[in-house]
Amino acid sequence: MSRNILILGASYGSLLGTKLLMAGHNVTLVCRQKTADLINRDGTEVRIKLRDETEHRSILSADLPGTVDACPPEAVDLSRYDMVALAMQEPQYANHTIHTLMIKIAAAGLPCLSIMNMPPLPYLKRIPALKDMSLEMAYTNAHVWDRFDPGVISLCSPDPQAFRPPEEAPNVLHVGLPTNFKAAIFADDAHNAILRELEADIAAVTLDGKDVPVKLRVYDSLFVPMAKWSMLLTGNYRCITPGDPQPIRDAVHGDLEQSRAIYAHVDAIALRLGADPADQVPFEKYARAAESLLKPSSAARAVAAGAPFIERVDLLVKLISHELDMAHKEIDQTVAVVDGKLAGSIVPG
Repeated sequence: MSRNILILGASYGSLLGTKLLMAGHNVTLVCRQKTADLINRDGTEVRIKLRDETEHRSILSADLPGTVDACPPEAVDLSRYDMVALAMQEPQYANHTIHTLMIKIAAAGLPCLSIMNMPPLPYLKRIPALKDMSLEMAYTNAHVWDRFDPGVISLCSPDPQAFRPPEEAPNVLHVGLPTNFKAAIFADDAHNAILRELEADIAAVTLDGKDVPVKLRVYDSLFVPMAKWSMLLTGNYRCITPGDPQPIRDAVHGDLEQSRAIYAHVDAIALRLGADPADQVPFEKYARAAESLLKPSSAARAVAAGAPFIERVDLLVKLISHELDMAHKEIDQTVAVVDGKLAGSIVPG
């Protein structure tokens, strides 16, 4: 059975979209009108490297069994869709037209799978230890999430690393690290049935008889996607320095023992919230993966380009750590550097 999936965000969202198209499902990408016109004319292209191959394959939506279309947020007809994927950066949801669409999605009760690094506030409300914490200041506009029933929001750890090549059109995405999307379940069994159906369909896809990386993995634990927090606080946000941004590899391997300590502390926060040690990713595995991450994180690149807002998982983790009496000097310092860069009080020398 072909499902119709609405994906907010045509950049990173096109990776999940392509996997769904390969599995025979239909996808609508929500984006700016100019990008929508390009996608409706030329489709999408995702470049990914298969196991044991040295060159990236170009996977074109026009060659796939599912169909893709694109539209701006004001043109979305929600009656068409079985599920929504949230693939924009968290600050983008504060945009008026996106916020208006989010109100309609909440009213429709559609299950929403977030593939943001920043977990939606309603998702955090599903975790008893976080339910009554005041975490709104970590969000660009926390009111975006006011109307959502927490049970219809799930979180999918966006572990695959991908970017739009700056020299290419905006319908092209290059996958640098083809790891898996790790999704927690919804509260409703009917929504979980759709999620597991998508998981199985994506797992069955092959290309020229070969397995295609970047699976959708579904877990019963709400804490599995939070394993990404240790990675973000150890690598991604530490790419933001008082001077120029540094690659993730350098942020992690510049002082490996300090990185190990930060990673372990964020893991400990997740465990305090209720995570099982089996939910976490060992530091050694992350450190090996970081060796190939030769660019600054998207957050660091955005700050360097003058963005006034970015996703603030660093601030979220700081707020939680202080609520739990688990403050950490290096985490607090990272947040201070990011705050200063965003406010313009720290400038490169």
